[in-house]
Amino acid sequence: MLRILRRRAAAVGLSLATALTGSLLAIGASAPAHAAVPATIPLKITNNSARGEQVYIYNLGTELSTGRQGWADAGGTFHPWPAGGNPPTPAPDASIPGPAAGQSTTIRMPKFSGRVYFSYGQKLVFKLTTGGLVQPAVQNPADPNRNILFNWSEYTLNDSGLWINSTQVDMFSVPYAVGVQRADGSTASTGRLKPGGYTGFFNALRGQPGGWANLIQTRADGTVLRALSPLYGVETGALPATVMDDYVNRVWQKYSTSPLTVTPFADQPGTKYYGRVSGGVMNFTNSSGATVTSFEKPDAASIFGCHRKLDAPNDQVRGPISRTLCAGFNRSTLLVNPNQPDSGADSFYKDNVTNHYARKIHAQTVDGKAYAFAFDDVGHHESLVHDGSPRQAYLTLDPLD
Repeated sequence: MLRILRRRAAAVGLSLATALTGSLLAIGASAPAHAAVPATIPLKITNNSARGEQVYIYNLGTELSTGRQGWADAGGTFHPWPAGGNPPTPAPDASIPGPAAGQSTTIRMPKFSGRVYFSYGQKLVFKLTTGGLVQPAVQNPADPNRNILFNWSEYTLNDSGLWINSTQVDMFSVPYAVGVQRADGSTASTGRLKPGGYTGFFNALRGQPGGWANLIQTRADGTVLRALSPLYGVETGALPATVMDDYVNRVWQKYSTSPLTVTPFADQPGTKYYGRVSGGVMNFTNSSGATVTSFEKPDAASIFGCHRKLDAPNDQVRGPISRTLCAGFNRSTLLVNPNQPDSGADSFYKDNVTNHYARKIHAQTVDGKAYAFAFDDVGHHESLVHDGSPRQAYLTLDPLD
């Protein structure tokens, strides 16, 4: 069964029509204006994977000028999806032939917010329902994309520039790096793994007690396909639903006798909220002592997904507090630092109870950056590059070593 995928990293209550825009659109929309950004920019895709299979590229998402969902062809022309059905109907073939090993292909990116998928050896299966595009949901063993080796990058290109990132919010799979060439000719990139980092990640996950190895999916021939995010691990039963309980209980106990201070905006150091647990609920007050929001004790799914009991609406109070809590739980910094967010990566993931999936991904990236959970951008630890006047974007398919 397929599902309509809502990008968890956005976590801002977006409608289905904008589900693919995620936090990138939110970031882009608030950025200052730069020199005029052209209607399309080139995306150079280089295949350094050393794999012999045909690569297929897809550029899917939302046209920013109209809000319509659709796909872009190799020349950057937008094509809206036709009406879907119930049951879902096949989507038009939006695939673009990708580069052979050792070669590059350049496509055009329109002003768009969405995903650039790439798959090895097989085309991906996309369908349309009456609510929009149905995308791969490989946590479901019956999904037709379950045995395909694939991954995706996320981006927004608008009048304020380009934001492009690598992501592991839903899964860790075939490695790639993203980059942007700036107006002055310099480049910035992120997402690259260390030499041996791909194999190193899976070996580390296999060696982590407590069910973390169950996140790994393989084909019948033994090919390693991906590791599911711990959220999907909990949802499918691969990871125990109680995996974060001990840490949560300790946090709740600590802040029943002392306050947790959250300063959610780096540019507003005077805006602070104070959390205290009472009656099993963490209540946050402002500097005047008024209660502004409250949180029930979160379970593992709420923590790994940064939703449900840690829902983060797109407001100026609960959302910013929630994303700070989510980062603190995933990184296990709430017990060692009562002033959040904790921006120093040296203190992350030190507790035995933590998001080991995120810990192991960050350990294998060259720059230490990753989007391993929804609010990994708290403190700017995400694998994102941005430029207000981009000349060109890059997507490099790296070897599976």
